[in-house]
Amino acid sequence: MDIQTRDLNKIVVFDISGDLSRPSGVSLHQAVKSQHERGMRNIILNFAEVGFVDSFGVGEILASYISTQHLGGKIKLCRISKKLYLVFQVTGLIKILEIFEDCESALQSFEAL
Repeated sequence: MDIQTRDLNKIVVFDISGDLSRPSGVSLHQAVKSQHERGMRNIILNFAEVGFVDSFGVGEILASYISTQHLGGKIKLCRISKKLYLVFQVTGLIKILEIFEDCESALQSFEAL
């Protein structure tokens, strides 16, 4: 898994590529927490280049969501494949996460806050 970050005003976009599974380097949750330390509370996770999420990856998404919520921020997901949507549906994540077809829609949803 590789994570590239971009700052768009007060929102950080994580462009994730590869499989979201047990990392050999920095985990998703560690990357999110490092943004929290910078004072960034609103995050978009772009899944356009993610092909697989295992139970560890689901846990990383959930841990990132919880730690962000506790700080008063929001995590939103975009560009999720049908295959990954099914994983999120089975695990119940679609009930708590805001999921958008494209990143522009996710970005605009922050403006409504």
